[in-house]
Amino acid sequence: MKKSIFTLSLILLMTGASFAQEVISSSGGTNPYSGGFTNEIHVNFVTLIWFGSVEVGYERYLTDDSSLEFKGFINDRFGFNNENNGKRYKTSSLQASMNFYFGDNTNGRFFLFPLAKFRFGDFEEPTDAGGVQTTDMNAFILGAGVGYKWEVSNNFAFGPYASVSRNFSDPVSDRFTAIEFNAGFNLGYRF
Repeated sequence: MKKSIFTLSLILLMTGASFAQEVISSSGGTNPYSGGFTNEIHVNFVTLIWFGSVEVGYERYLTDDSSLEFKGFINDRFGFNNENNGKRYKTSSLQASMNFYFGDNTNGRFFLFPLAKFRFGDFEEPTDAGGVQTTDMNAFILGAGVGYKWEVSNNFAFGPYASVSRNFSDPVSDRFTAIEFNAGFNLGYRF
């Protein structure tokens, strides 16, 4: 629990510090690739519809080609596993990533991102004997991903992303695997 509180405090501190920074582009104006806005909130509506897993993010544009992103996951799943046959995820996660944008198209660009994630909670599944087996899902996770973001209006952006990461938890690796794939489709509002 102390690790969770420390991680959350660290992420909130970095978010607050990022608000204090002014985004300056090489042209001397605001960031043209974010429509002149420096902040974006977004939700991954694919996992929300498909799994009932809530994934909400905040992105702060630091330069024309980079941004810092923080995400919170409620009812986080390991990859795309479901809750059929009495399986139940009681997990949440916090993730931080640094997005690096490529290209000169102001309507859409590719981006790459390294990520660090901390998942906490439990996974429960019924046993053959009629009981419940619980797996501790607490894990520190490192990975990388790629995505594309379209700007559809002054304030709205959307696009797909995918990432692959490795968790550093023996109980999670024993029950599932050490490698986790994640993907989604974000819809964001810029301000």
